[in-house]
Amino acid sequence: MSTQTMARPTQERIGFWSATGLVAEREILAQVRSKSFIISNAITLLLVIGGIVLSSVLGGQTETARIAVVGGAPAGASASEVLEPVEVADRAEAEELVRSGDVEAALVPDDSELGYGLIALEEAPQAVVAALSVSPEVELLEPAETPSGLRFLIGLAFGLVFMVAALGSGAMIMQNTVQEKQSRVVEILLAAVPARALMAGKIIGNSVIGVGTAAAIAAAAALGLALTGQTELLDLLSGPIIWFVIFFIFGFVLVASIFAAGASLVSRQEDTGAVMTPAMMLVMIPYFGVTFFNDNPTVMTILSYVPFSAPVGMPVRLFFGEAQWWEPLISLALLVVSTGIVVAIASKIYTNTLLKMGSRVSLREALRSS
Repeated sequence: MSTQTMARPTQERIGFWSATGLVAEREILAQVRSKSFIISNAITLLLVIGGIVLSSVLGGQTETARIAVVGGAPAGASASEVLEPVEVADRAEAEELVRSGDVEAALVPDDSELGYGLIALEEAPQAVVAALSVSPEVELLEPAETPSGLRFLIGLAFGLVFMVAALGSGAMIMQNTVQEKQSRVVEILLAAVPARALMAGKIIGNSVIGVGTAAAIAAAAALGLALTGQTELLDLLSGPIIWFVIFFIFGFVLVASIFAAGASLVSRQEDTGAVMTPAMMLVMIPYFGVTFFNDNPTVMTILSYVPFSAPVGMPVRLFFGEAQWWEPLISLALLVVSTGIVVAIASKIYTNTLLKMGSRVSLREALRSS
């Protein structure tokens, strides 16, 4: 089916900013009144708080192993926090406790160099052996500034928040735009508001939702850290979170503009996959980039300056103290300029193709149309 252009309405329309505000309000109310939006966000917040609390509880638990001791506990056993010595009279009693499962192992005197041996039932209890072992003090000449596990978790957290919020709101922009074209509601909307105001309202409204969702997740994480007494980590996160929100605002507008422009190219839901995939890939770059290359300074530096990944890459580098004070300012300036350019191009595409129905409009045609 060939692409057809509907006649543009000629009715008098309201001003740009008034129209933008009305569209933004409609987008916000449509989402916050949705049961699926409320339920999904409530579940997400509960998972964030519950995950932090549960990991803290499990991480703070230390399982103790009961061991039978004949003739008094050796110094290693009595000083260990993971061993619970149970004194018994002789070897026979110790073996009986091991066979019954009341203890995991038994320490008995022997003629070895250590002066005692370990008795177990079926296999050597590695936890007990490790607790009794004597390890030398280790001195690191070039200790790592941050544990690799923490680097992975922080990068994963920032990347996941950006990806979830951007994909969720971006998909909503695309779905609403295509539905309005498919049902021809867009003709009625354009009779009242300019096309650029319609696009701006959708982006601003969904940006408010996206930033609000990210802020709620950050608040839930802060609450979880406060409840578990991890105040030091919370203090370290305060500055990077502020930068994350600032970068998120412009990064989200950048991505949302691409979603809006892509949605205007099609007029059927079944055609959205072809135009949605590139936008999704741009959103996933920060997530996978920071997740896989969190310990690579060169890649992380590049990611912190690329506009699509800067909202995640720069806050992560700031958290670990790897960025100079001027770096986020330069990165933010690049992001703002890039966002302005992308918004201008997306606005041209959106205006030129919003009233075109039928087959998918090519990008070249969308930019060439007037």
